[in-house]
Amino acid sequence: MIEVKQNNDEKHGSFQASIDGKKAGLMTYTWAGEERFIIDHTEVEEEFNGKAVGKEMLVKAVEFARENNKKIIPLCPFAKATFQKNEDLQDVL
Repeated sequence: MIEVKQNNDEKHGSFQASIDGKKAGLMTYTWAGEERFIIDHTEVEEEFNGKAVGKEMLVKAVEFARENNKKIIPLCPFAKATFQKNEDLQDVL
């Protein structure tokens, strides 16, 4: 099971994924004012490639945006491509 934890401060934040206590991936973001944040980087550890780790972190980012009435700017190529493929996530763009 993929567990995703969020770290957030006034300027930056991240969603860190782990599987069975091992680091599986990291998605970082930067605040762009108070209403938007930019997903700027996504990485998945090689041993967890193909296990939907990146998408799970993006889903958590979307949940956070929805709960806090924020918008996401997907600068990271992975995030941008995933948003394009999943219309159900696009309401936070």
